[in-house]
Amino acid sequence: MPRYFFNLRYGHGPEKLSVDPEGDELPDLDAVRMHALHSARDLIARSRTDAVRDWFVCSYEIEDEDCQRLLTVAFSDTVPDNEDDGNF
Repeated sequence: MPRYFFNLRYGHGPEKLSVDPEGDELPDLDAVRMHALHSARDLIARSRTDAVRDWFVCSYEIEDEDCQRLLTVAFSDTVPDNEDDGNF
């Protein structure tokens, strides 16, 4: 199973990137995106840090084992659009 690395971008510049040294094994990019959204929700709900002032400007820059960026998942994607959820 391929390994994906979920690097946390929390601002501009190289000093605002937290590199995931371990990664996670997942079957495909759909599973990667779902894992990223679940992890982002968990971080938003449970983490308290001075380094991140606004979680909704953060994103995961997801790379494969060859350090190729495959996907970027914005933390703002954890909140559905009102138009998309069918509830008004």
